This record gives sequence, structure tokens and C-alpha cells, in this order.
Amino acid sequence: MQITVKLFATFRNDRFKVALQEHSAGTDCRAIVLDLGLTEEEIGVLLVNGRHATLGHVLHDGDTLSIFPLVGGG
Repeated sequence: MQITVKLFATFRNDRFKVALQEHSAGTDCRAIVLDLGLTEEEIGVLLVNGRHATLGHVLHDGDTLSIFPLVGGG
């Protein structure tokens, strides 16, 4: 299945902004996050097709996964 992965902010450093990726059926968000070399603790927000999702959300062909880092500041 094809998934569009969008990275934001610091996650783009030495990676990509948007990529079309092939994954096997039943792949969840966690698998893609780990494949990117990210840790679960770094994730601030996950969106699938513009809606909030969890790391365990199973993706489907044509989905768009957007991954945002935690944001700090004060």
C-alpha cells in the first residue's frame, strides 16, 4: 500500500518534507515512526488524513500520515 508521509519542523532535518512510501498492509503509525529513526517520546502530534491518531493506528492505502515533534517554549 502507498502512504504519504509528511514531516514537520525539526523532523525534516536530514530527512524529507513529503514522501510517498510503500508499506505492507497492516502497518501502523508506530512502525513508520521507528523506520524514520524517531522515538515515541519525540512525537508531539500524529495526524492521519488530517485527524488525530495514535501510534497504534493501522494505516490504509492512500492515507496521509503527518508527524509533528514535541514543541517547547515559554
